[in-house]
Amino acid sequence: MTRRIRYLAAAFGVLYLLVFVQLNRIQFFGAERLREDPVNTRGLVREFGRRRGAIVTADGVVAARSVPAPNTGGEFRREYPTGDLYAHLTGYQSLTVGAVGLERAFDDELAGRVVTQRFRSLRDLLVDRDATATVVMTVDDEVQRAARDALGERRGSVVALDPRTGAVLASWTWPSFDPGPLASPDGATANAAYEALLDDPDDPLLAKAFREVFFPGSTFKLVTASAGLASGRVGPHTPVFPETDRYEPLPSGSPIRNFGGATCGGDLFEILRVSCNTAFAEMGAEWIGPADMIATAQAYGFGTAPPFDVPGAVASRFPTDYGAPLATVADYRAGPGEVLVNGDVPVFENSARLAQAAIGQNDVAATPLQMALVAAAIAHGGEIMAPHVVAELRGADGTVYRRTEPRAWRRAVSAPVAATLREAMIGVVEGGTARRLAIEGLEVGGKTGTAQLGTDPPRSHAWIVAFAGPPGGEPEIAVAVIVEGQQGASEQTGGRVAAPVARAVIEAALEP
Repeated sequence: MTRRIRYLAAAFGVLYLLVFVQLNRIQFFGAERLREDPVNTRGLVREFGRRRGAIVTADGVVAARSVPAPNTGGEFRREYPTGDLYAHLTGYQSLTVGAVGLERAFDDELAGRVVTQRFRSLRDLLVDRDATATVVMTVDDEVQRAARDALGERRGSVVALDPRTGAVLASWTWPSFDPGPLASPDGATANAAYEALLDDPDDPLLAKAFREVFFPGSTFKLVTASAGLASGRVGPHTPVFPETDRYEPLPSGSPIRNFGGATCGGDLFEILRVSCNTAFAEMGAEWIGPADMIATAQAYGFGTAPPFDVPGAVASRFPTDYGAPLATVADYRAGPGEVLVNGDVPVFENSARLAQAAIGQNDVAATPLQMALVAAAIAHGGEIMAPHVVAELRGADGTVYRRTEPRAWRRAVSAPVAATLREAMIGVVEGGTARRLAIEGLEVGGKTGTAQLGTDPPRSHAWIVAFAGPPGGEPEIAVAVIVEGQQGASEQTGGRVAAPVARAVIEAALEP
């Protein structure tokens, strides 16, 4: 009996030791991870009634702030004075579901838990000083409102940024939501508001500007043109693609047709101006090939989530599997004794898929943020600056203690390639599919897109990407607009539907 008691005591001792080790492991090594988990609301309950710093726009409009809560003995509640206008950027602080958006990303700074904020001098050891920070966004309130008003109640997104710095000037998605009810100090109210938003089939909680991907349609032809120019096989005026209404892909596949059954062809500037599907499909599959198309798409950022300071930005995608190589273009297209400039381009089992991808269809999918970065790269000499929505952090006394310095994210194309595409995009606005984007006194370049989703009934995403600036000067804004799932055929193009939205945003940003 005594031996059994000793065994039992030893077993309990081992169990106690294991529990002790696990508790210490969590305390010393897992505490930070648990504290940062957005579903862990324990700390949030403790912090919920405390003052937090404000979130404001570049021009001083308050998007989030703490105000005294009535009848609470000194506690605060969070409010969002602009309603749904900045909800997908600020996020919210909720007693029941935690915090998201900038409220989460800069939680320590807003709450005043950063040591360098709290203790700036020896006096701060003795005085309880307000250490909360104000988060100042790069977003301009007038530009943001222009995006919202121009899009109206059509599903879609608008992203505008400064191509020279990566500073986001506007980021708007409709439908949006009012964060106020989610921040209610009453748990039942907050939970009911959250459940209602989750049940909404329009998914207003999702920041589609940077968290959802769509077929980019013909706006992706800018990436295809970049790959062609970078390969050396395509120039501004050579080759001249044949005037045709269909392209028969190699080695086989359904023919690719032009929008509305049109016939088109010509050099690079011309096929961009009229957005010629047949020419770009041939360019991607027979003049560029998978390796260069994949490399260029990845250079623009496809396949990698952008380094965005609002949590949750997703990667855009470009297909990489085209099967095994079968032969070369010369084997299929060259006549007896004929030497083709593009004859050595390999033909793969699924080169027809590459032809579709070259015009922004098949498995190509991009966020509006990604397509804004494509336009920004062309506007900024081929270099993509890291996109960001936070300009600086200010202490409670107004002192700026942290600034976001512009930094390059990646080089998409060389400066000469960017210059050629910039000139071509200006031509699209001056005499092509983006004529509705022309603005007197500004130099504007653009590329439209109409990503077809089906024919019964006909629906499409209407796209436009653009840049603008003073004539002869460096572009100061890059924009991407998508208007989702438009009913109709030829009348629902990017040039007709999305261009007026982009124009309103550019005018708000650049006109005096």
